Amino acid sequence: MTVPQTQNQPPIVFNIKRQDKPDSMPYWQTFSVPYRPNMNVTSVLQYISAYPQTAEGEKTAPINYDVACLEEVCGSCTMLINGVARQACSALIDQMRGEKGAEATITIEPMSKFPVVRDLIVDRTRMFENLKRIKGWIPVDGYYNLGAGPKIEPRKQDSLYALSRCMTCGCCLEACPQFTLENAFVGAQIFSQVRYFNMHPTGKVDADERMEVMMGDGGITDCGNAQNCVKVCPKEIPLTESIGWIGRKATVYAVKEFLVK
Repeated sequence: MTVPQTQNQPPIVFNIKRQDKPDSMPYWQTFSVPYRPNMNVTSVLQYISAYPQTAEGEKTAPINYDVACLEEVCGSCTMLINGVARQACSALIDQMRGEKGAEATITIEPMSKFPVVRDLIVDRTRMFENLKRIKGWIPVDGYYNLGAGPKIEPRKQDSLYALSRCMTCGCCLEACPQFTLENAFVGAQIFSQVRYFNMHPTGKVDADERMEVMMGDGGITDCGNAQNCVKVCPKEIPLTESIGWIGRKATVYAVKEFLVK
């Protein structure tokens, strides 16, 4: 196997957590990758796929990982890089070397809050099922020309745009101490999407149904307000504002329901 020649720089050492099947035991493998300027973690994984051998020279299977947009808008390549949930496409090797030193080992693991499918691929079905629970869409009665939509004032447009940037990457849930594999907590991602759709003049037609989910098992009362979510969100979505917004709306909704009954 011929390895491409690169600049006279120390190789990049990666310690990668692997798992062959969902029910098999995880294990670690170390890889040494020749340095090239402007690399990201995705390009490193591509290199290992082309030259699948460990740092000790043993042949191995290529690393399995998710990849799509390569520009941090799809969220599919989220993984734990040096213990932090982030996207492989925007994790720049030069930047990490500057922070940790050229000789430092970079650790890569799958997210821990979702079932592992294989290697760095996890099953994030739960996130999309939760979006179904809150009806995370704008209801329409057909796909014919419905005319112009409702007008939205610029300040609300700005708020809605910030919330619409969510790419369902899972970083906020990975960082959340309340979100686990075993419980039903929906997490900041869903809180923010409920806020988005309930603020929208068309989406708010299902506002009460969404608030029922927020008041139920895994809803807003399970949030410990650790605020880890907002620190790791790659799109800088104001998640703590959404948590506070949902909390206030839940109180109003509960009082309204009590008075009605």
